[in-house]
Amino acid sequence: MTGGLWDYEGAEGYLAGSDLTGYRVEATDGHVGRVDAHTEDVGAGYLVVDTGPWIFGHEVLLPAGTVTRVDHDGRTVFLDRTRDEVKNSPARDGGHHGDDPAYRDRLGGYYSGGNL
Repeated sequence: MTGGLWDYEGAEGYLAGSDLTGYRVEATDGHVGRVDAHTEDVGAGYLVVDTGPWIFGHEVLLPAGTVTRVDHDGRTVFLDRTRDEVKNSPARDGGHHGDDPAYRDRLGGYYSGGNL
């Protein structure tokens, strides 16, 4: 991954301006959910993933830098994380995406390796 944690720079196949909503999300060891929302703000990009029933309907926010590849034909986003790493990520408040600085700091620390 050549980009920063909050950028899609290192993601193969990522096209700026693409709508990833509804794409499948695949961890290194299997399916984790579907993209519910995303942003590509420079230095602040992320995906909101609806994990469905395997984490009891939990929604997770994933920094853009966790995306390794986007397959637009297959409508799939691939991550460089395992299902457990996604499952154990810091919980997201219902109304907050990436706009809560304290949550972004916690999430950044987790995905930077501080708590994996």
